[in-house]
Amino acid sequence: MAVAGPSGPAMSREDVDRALARLGAEHEAIESSLLALQDHSGRRLLEGAGLTGTTKERWAATEQAISLLWAHFDAYTDALASARALRRRRRWPTQSELNELTDLLRGSGVTVAGSVLPDTVTSLTGPARLSEQLSLDELLERMNGWYAQAIEMVSAADAVWSALPARIDLLSAEVQRVRSLAHSIGVRPGAHPSGDDLEELITGLAALREQVISDPLAFWTAGRRPDTARYDEAGRTLEDIRREVDAVLHVRDDVDERLHRLRDVISRADRTLTEARSARGEVLAKIAASEVPAVSTPSAALHEQLNAAVEYRRSAQWHRLSPLLDSLEEHADDELLRARDSLTAVTAPLAVRAELRGRLDAYRAKVSRHGAGEDLLLIERYDQARRLLWSAPCDLRAAEHAVLRYQQAVAEVLVPGPPAPADRREGP
Repeated sequence: MAVAGPSGPAMSREDVDRALARLGAEHEAIESSLLALQDHSGRRLLEGAGLTGTTKERWAATEQAISLLWAHFDAYTDALASARALRRRRRWPTQSELNELTDLLRGSGVTVAGSVLPDTVTSLTGPARLSEQLSLDELLERMNGWYAQAIEMVSAADAVWSALPARIDLLSAEVQRVRSLAHSIGVRPGAHPSGDDLEELITGLAALREQVISDPLAFWTAGRRPDTARYDEAGRTLEDIRREVDAVLHVRDDVDERLHRLRDVISRADRTLTEARSARGEVLAKIAASEVPAVSTPSAALHEQLNAAVEYRRSAQWHRLSPLLDSLEEHADDELLRARDSLTAVTAPLAVRAELRGRLDAYRAKVSRHGAGEDLLLIERYDQARRLLWSAPCDLRAAEHAVLRYQQAVAEVLVPGPPAPADRREGP
C-alpha cells in the first residue's frame, strides 16, 4: 500500500519507471534544443554584433536567460541522474526507496541558484531570487518557456539579417550602376534633381543597412516577418530616377532628329508670318473699309532657345537639353499654329472677294447656257457687280450686295412665269 508523504502518495515501481522515461525523453529534447540554440547562426551573430536600440536590450535579457537555462538544465540533469541511480540499486525498490523516488520525481526538492537580474530580464525569468526550490516538472515548464522566448528573439534577428542586408546590398549596387550612367550624361548633384536624389538614396541605403545590422528587431513586424517598407520605398525611388536617366539618354539618341524638326517648324512659322505681313499689305491696298488684324514678328525667344539647345547638344549637356527640347517642341508647334491663324485672318477679305468673283462668273455661265445672255437687266447688273469686284480698293459690302442683286435677277429671268412687262429695268 502506498504511503503518503510530503509529495503525496508514494509512487509505484511502474509509476517511477514511467516518470523516469518521460523525464528522460524531455531531458533529451531540451538538451537538443539548447545545443541547437547554441549553434544557431542568429545567436552567433548577436554575440559578435555591435547592437543598439531594441535589439541591444532584448539580447542582454536573452543572453542572461540562456545562461540561466543552462544552469537550470544542469540542476535538472543532476536531479534526474540521482533518481536514476536510486532506481538502479535494486530491481524491486523498497518502500523507503519508493518514497525517496517520489520526493525526487514529484517533490520540490531541486534547488536552483538565482542571481540578481536586470528589469529587462524579468519578463523571461520572473522576479529575481537568490535560490528556489522546484520540482522537475516546474523546472521543465520554466525551461520550455524561456527557450521559446529566447529562440523567438534569436530567430527574429536572424530572419531580418537573412532578408534585408543582402537585398540592400544588391539595391546599392544597382544604385551605383545608375549613378555611373547618370554622371556620364551630366545628371550630377547640383546640376540635376535626379543627381541630388541619387546621392540622398545612397546615403539613405547606407544608413538603413547600418541600422538593420545593429538593431534587426526594429525591423521585425507584429506579423512575424521582416519589415521591408523602407527598402521598398528606396526601390521605388530608384525606379523614378532610372526613368529620368532613361529619358535623358533618349534625348541624346534622338537629339539630331528633334533639332532638325524644330528648325523646320520654326522656319515654317517664320515664313508664314512673312507671308501674312505681305498679304496684309495687299489687303490694305485692294480692299476698302476692311479691318485687317496686325501681324506679329517671328518669336525671338524661340530662336534664342533653339540656339541654346544647339549649344547644349555641342557640349553634351543632355540633362539640360532634355527639358529644353520638350518646351521648345511645344512652343514651336504653337507658334506655327499662331502664324497660320494670322495668315488666315489677314487673307479673309481676299478670300471673300475671290468667292464673290467665282459666284458672279458661275451665274453668268448659267445665264449663257439658258440663252438669256442678251437680257439688258442682267447685263447691267453683271457689269455693276464686276466693276465693284475688280476695282481697287474693292468695297466688299457693295460688291456683295451687287452680286446678290444679280443672282435675284437671274432667278427671275430663268423661272418660267407670265410675260414680264416690256421694260423691267430697275435702278441700281
